Order: sequence, then C-alpha cells, then structure tokens
Amino acid sequence: MSDKKKIVLTGDRPTGPLHLGHYVGSLKNRVELQRTHDQFVLIADVQALASSPGQHEKIKDNVLQVALDYCAIGIDPTQSTIFIQSLIPEIAELTMFYLNLVTVARLQRNPTVKDEVKQKGFGTNIPAGFLMHPVHQAADITVFDADLVPVGQDQVPLVEQTVEIVRSFNRIFAPVLKEPQAMVPAQGARLQGLDGKAKMSKSLGNAIYLGDSADELLRKVMSMYTDPNHAHVSDPGTVEGNVVFAYLDIFDARKDEVEELKAHYRRGGLGDTVIKKRLNEVLQGILTPIRQRREQLAKDPAAIMAMLLKGTERARGVAATTMARVRQAMKLVY
Repeated sequence: MSDKKKIVLTGDRPTGPLHLGHYVGSLKNRVELQRTHDQFVLIADVQALASSPGQHEKIKDNVLQVALDYCAIGIDPTQSTIFIQSLIPEIAELTMFYLNLVTVARLQRNPTVKDEVKQKGFGTNIPAGFLMHPVHQAADITVFDADLVPVGQDQVPLVEQTVEIVRSFNRIFAPVLKEPQAMVPAQGARLQGLDGKAKMSKSLGNAIYLGDSADELLRKVMSMYTDPNHAHVSDPGTVEGNVVFAYLDIFDARKDEVEELKAHYRRGGLGDTVIKKRLNEVLQGILTPIRQRREQLAKDPAAIMAMLLKGTERARGVAATTMARVRQAMKLVY
C-alpha cells in the first residue's frame, strides 16, 4: 500500500459509542476510501482524557466499543490500520516539538476549540491538555504523513492549523513534513441533535447511536423536534429548522418523495407522526445491519483487542520512520 495516498481519521474520542453525527461527519465513506488509500484510523484515548478528566476507566472500556463501531460500519482491519493513540509515544513527542511553534493566543482563537470550550462550560478554567488539542491532532495527522483527513465541517479549523504548523516546521528546520488536506463530506454541515438546538453530541444527550436497538431508535425518532406551531395535522407546517426533514434530506434516497412531503407539510394535512415513521423506516434500514454486525463482533472482545494491538504495532512503525526524519531535521541526532 506504499504507493497509495495516506488518509488519517482522527479525533474519535472513546467517551462513548459512536453516533449518526460521526457517521455523517467523517465515517460514511470509510469503506470506499480504504480500498483506494492507505488508511489509518485513530482511537483518541489521550484526547478523551483531556476532555473528560477522571473518566479514565470509562475511556479504557470505550476503546473497545469504538473499535466495534468501526468494524460494524465496514472498516476492515485487513485494509485499514486501526490503532490506539496512547500506545504511539511518537505522537506525544511530536506534539511537544509542535508546541514550540504555536502561541496560546492562536490556540484560543481556533473556532473548534472555542466551540468545545463553550459546550463543556470550562469558562476560563480550560485544562492545558484540552487547549492544546489542535497541536495534538496535528501530530496525529503528520506523524503518519497523511495526504487527506476526513472531517466534518466543524473540524476543518483543526486541519487548517495543522497546515500552519507544518509550514512553520518546514520553514524553520527542513521541508520534511507533508501538508494535509481536509476532506469534507458532501453534506458539508454537521448533523443536528434530536432537540434541534445543537449538533449531535454524546455530552448533550441528543444523539442516535450506531448500536441503538430498534425500539430505542424508534423512541428517539418519535421524540425529535419538528415545528412547535404545527399543533394539528391540518395546520400548515414549517420545514426549515425541522429536524425530521433535515434528516430525511440526508438519509432518505427517495429525494423526489421527500420534496413532495415537504410541499404537503407546508400546505397542511400532513402530521408529524407520518414523517417520523418514514424517517424511522429509513434509519432502521441503515442501522439494523450495523447493529447486527456489532452484536456478532462483540461476542469475541479478545479478537477485537488483538486487532487493535496489531494495528497499533504497524502504526508505530510508520510513526517511528517519520520521527527519524523530524529529529534529523531538528539536529536531535546524537
């Protein structure tokens, strides 16, 4: 696979199982990409510790859960390298070198960091490890010499800052690092949460998980935010801001029928229950095979962990090669 472009999927923190927002934002095209790229899939347990201090036991347990989600959606460990971030010390070493190339003010201006600081309610008490997340992610990406980084639109500023760091390093030391490109999904936007107030998030409790049961999925769909002024079936309804229609636009392949439903909803005579049942049908079709594969894989957790350790061994070999070039450029070879 050495002649293929390298692609790195970063930032999936094992604070819980993956949800539909991950699926839309950065995972959906993974099965196809792994056939054409040398793909590295990272489970970011170190970054999870920075955002969730004191949750180390939960994070350790969730490493396996995230790996199950990856495999269940079709990421093939024989085609992709799936690995654990904390077992690659070269990432930590490169992060330390990069910190000398970035100011605190620049990190505080990063839009992704600002959004997450606000979401987590840190105020001015931002953990240093959390603030340096863009630098850590830059190390995740560049230590594997990545050409492309699949991200949701809200994560693009992290890739942009990676490029800034690479340019600074190459200018100061030697041109040994590659500038990556962000690969944003066709939808471009992040998936709204069930409540319609924010993006889908584990911490906000507004997510549909890839492993949700059929009954749990139905319950969540039926609770979704629509149009609060659409009190009666006969009332004209608003499509804009209606989370059910936003999901149908993304997940329902029958686009003409969705447009007809929107027109019917706008003129009145179409109830929320009807469109929610349609969305449930669509999502059940997507998630049922994923859930079934996940349940089957979960029967042998030892095999999943063995797969992760094998992937980590390969990833560390690639990272070590990159760090040899970095140390040579920095004259840190004695």
